[in-house]
Amino acid sequence: MAMDMTPAAPVEITCGDGVVLAGHLWPAEGGGGAGTVVINAATGVLARYYHRYARFLAEQGFDAITYDYRGIGLSRPANLRRCGYRWSEWGTRDFEAVLGFARQRRPDGALFVVGHSIGGFLPGLAGNAHWIDRMLTVGAQYAYWPDYARSRRLGLVWRWHVLMPLFTAIFGYFPGRRLGWLEDLPAGVALEWSFRGRHAESSHPRRERAEILARFAAVSAPILAVTMSDDEFGTVPAIRRALAYYRSSSATAVRLKPQDYDLAEIGHFSLFHDRHRAGFWQDTLAWLRDGVNPWPHRRFETAE
Repeated sequence: MAMDMTPAAPVEITCGDGVVLAGHLWPAEGGGGAGTVVINAATGVLARYYHRYARFLAEQGFDAITYDYRGIGLSRPANLRRCGYRWSEWGTRDFEAVLGFARQRRPDGALFVVGHSIGGFLPGLAGNAHWIDRMLTVGAQYAYWPDYARSRRLGLVWRWHVLMPLFTAIFGYFPGRRLGWLEDLPAGVALEWSFRGRHAESSHPRRERAEILARFAAVSAPILAVTMSDDEFGTVPAIRRALAYYRSSSATAVRLKPQDYDLAEIGHFSLFHDRHRAGFWQDTLAWLRDGVNPWPHRRFETAE
């Protein structure tokens, strides 16, 4: 049964290059004080998918912010073919602006990030990411194809690294919605995904790579990295590869099983569905409120 949700306040957040992002602010109930949580979406997933989790956090005393990256959902431009947006700008421009918005609202409040998939990796691209107090990531990686689950690798490579760039070349953007493969994506975003190499910084011009690595190194927020045993993208090698960039952060990684929540499967995308309100969502509060890992029995080493 779907739960009723109190409407959030629509917000517009202007990035440093003038691009305006559409988002929502979910004010904490009862005065708040627990801090602000910025929720970063997965690639090709609308911010509205996370609205129920944001509402849940507001009920628990957090301010929560959801937003669509440039080129996606409510932040989609009139002409997706000509926008020129790139995936890396979701971190260097978009997340940076949203974090600044959150800090401006509550200059002395704690700042937390919940990042799903690429949304758990891109915070390190922002110049102000050192403001973050704590991060919870879910299946966070940057889609380096050899890290995909072995049993699904061939199909994933065919879809995202062969067909996606092909359709992008034909249409001038990736028509994900028409195909039923997530949302439409700007060409720059789709092609960065398709052709990303072993090192994420290789997606950036050579002259920018040292700065990108320095930004990641400047983040000192503790990270709890969660993935599922049946996550085809967020495998143990993929999680380790992404966490290695946050070399100044203390990172804890856990690999949960669907059976932990009496389910047969969960995968990469479903943990933010409201069926997990009484289970996974409730468990995340231990980390967001107190920095306590609620799954110590599922921990794995962050380095090989």
